[in-house]
Parts: sequence; C-alpha cells; structure tokens
Amino acid sequence: MKLQEAQKIAEKYIGILKPYCQRIKVAGSIKREKSEVKDLEIVCIPQDLIGFSAEVNKLEKVKGEPTGKYTQRILPEGIKLDLFMANERNWGLIYAIRVGSAGFSHKVLACGWVKAGYRSDKGMLIKNGQEIEVKEEEDLFRIIGIPFIEPKLRN
Repeated sequence: MKLQEAQKIAEKYIGILKPYCQRIKVAGSIKREKSEVKDLEIVCIPQDLIGFSAEVNKLEKVKGEPTGKYTQRILPEGIKLDLFMANERNWGLIYAIRVGSAGFSHKVLACGWVKAGYRSDKGMLIKNGQEIEVKEEEDLFRIIGIPFIEPKLRN
C-alpha cells in the first residue's frame, strides 16, 4: 500500500482508539516514511480498557488480545494492524523498537542495550535486576549512549 493511503487509514484508527488511550502514535514504516507500507503499526497506552477492548474487538482478530501487550487485526481496508500496548514506564522502549526497522531495532537498539549492560524482559529494560524506566524514545538512545536517530533514517 502507498504511504499516503496507509497514513489515512492509520489516522482513522488512531482517531477511533484515541478516546480510550492515554497516548497513541503511529510507528513502523509509516513513521519511517517508507513509500510502500505492508502493515500498520500503532503503539498505545490504553486507559479505558473496556472501551478500548470493545473497539479493537470489532476488528477481525489474527492473534493476541487488546488486554495484553500485542494484538494483530485485519482491517476492512485490507491491511493488517499490529497494535502494541505499552505503559508510562516503557513507552520509549516499546515505541523505539516498533518504529523499527526490524534490522535497526536489533542491530542498533538491542545490541546497544546489551553492550551497555542491559537486557529486555517483558517489555522493560533491566539492569542489575532493576527495571529501568524508558519514558520517551530519546531516553533509550541516551541510555545506550548513541545520538537520537530520526525515524526516516532508521533502515
């Protein structure tokens, strides 16, 4: 799907889910401004789980539940929606990973936090047995000791 069409669809579903979320943003190839998009990735922090779940469950389920960390749905527009649920303490970690690309998330981010003495477990960054808050995407880059890289340059 072309970027512009995917952006419109993502905006539509962000609009539907936003009333039930503390925070919600598009991620993935749309955020990286790729000309071709194969799926929509959205990261959110649900706050009204009943309303949020009701809206998500209107969409055809592939896997996962809206009460978990991840669910995949097929949209009527013919594209998959990968919906990732975060919280205030791990937003920056989850969002940075989901912006991607997959190669960037692995080779730069994950390798970077391992090199800096961290590990990721159950959606949290861990060091010396302690959960480390990563509230914003820029925080993750600072923690692993690299300059922030704009999403469209992460390939």
